[in-house]
Amino acid sequence: YCGEWIESHALHIHLLAAPYFLGYSSAPAMAEQYPDEVRRGLYLQGLGNEIVRMLGGRSVHPVGVKVGGFYRAPTWEQVSNMRTKIGDALPLAEELVRWTASLGLPDNDQDFINVALRHPDEYPFNEGSLVASNGLDIPISDYEQHFEEFQVEHSTALHSHLNGQPYLVGPLARLNLNLDLLPTLVRGNLESTGIEFPSRNMFHSLVARAVEIHYALVEALRILDEYRLPDDSPYVPVQPRAGIGFGCTEAPRGLLWQKWHLNQAGEVNSTRIVPPTSQNQARIEEDLRLSLEAMGLDNSDEALQLRGETVIRNYDPCISCSVHFLNLKVNRKMGNGVVRILADVQTDAIPFWDSIRKIESVKSVHVQYHPTLNLLFHII
Repeated sequence: YCGEWIESHALHIHLLAAPYFLGYSSAPAMAEQYPDEVRRGLYLQGLGNEIVRMLGGRSVHPVGVKVGGFYRAPTWEQVSNMRTKIGDALPLAEELVRWTASLGLPDNDQDFINVALRHPDEYPFNEGSLVASNGLDIPISDYEQHFEEFQVEHSTALHSHLNGQPYLVGPLARLNLNLDLLPTLVRGNLESTGIEFPSRNMFHSLVARAVEIHYALVEALRILDEYRLPDDSPYVPVQPRAGIGFGCTEAPRGLLWQKWHLNQAGEVNSTRIVPPTSQNQARIEEDLRLSLEAMGLDNSDEALQLRGETVIRNYDPCISCSVHFLNLKVNRKMGNGVVRILADVQTDAIPFWDSIRKIESVKSVHVQYHPTLNLLFHII
């Protein structure tokens, strides 16, 4: 996960998010004025891929992991070379945290529930209990007793609630709930920025990603320092048997929960996987509504459109859904002052707030979000 966090977060910060905070339409356009920053992002992304490739055989959809361990162990030469590269990257990561904090991120204070793993001894990757900012602290096997997945009329994607409420998973939630578990070096660098955590500002998720890049590099270096070549095999034998198993890890975008039913031969009879993007669906909709109401619908079409895009992008729902453009189909129902606006992602951005401005009195906006980027606005 160290490599995956580094790769995913570096791509999001430098290529998907930063250009828009700095007023550019894309990373190539940003590179004209910020070449060093873009090069830093590409270098860190490449380093994350190299870490995954060293252990997994390839950087995307690794094939080197098996039940009980790995098919092949890294050589001393590979480990030594990787240690050098990670050590060289640490100053870049420290600088990145300070740089993201200096971007002039919008002030957008909201009250939301944070959910993440928490381990008593370390910042969470693969182990720990499920905790939340509302006081929840349960083993991962109790997930289904507190979290509910449900369908909504406007979407084919499942939404999730914790005890009937939307919640946040991902870098900001992890940092909010595990700040005290950061290594001294990483926490000190964060504190030097002046941004206070825990934070209720989703735009601070950009800083949280930078902090996690720094942490992942420090942790990867620690693991490599303790690496020893296996005496025999890089995996331990596993005897198949029937049973029910639970798993929960912290993917780059947040909590990834799993439940597996195995038969006596060790074959999967059924499984349930709850990915982080689907868990954030309800929180994204809530954030859109609150953010647009707080910003004010009297802003320009371009400003409102940009805010809607950046709000969704904070959650990094997936690379293909990272909200660069909106193309609108408008369906109006002129009754009780309600207008419905359906937005789909296409290749061109079309200003869509003209229909809102035609309404004499707009009191509130309710926004629904779909992972293929369907936005349904109820303007009242």
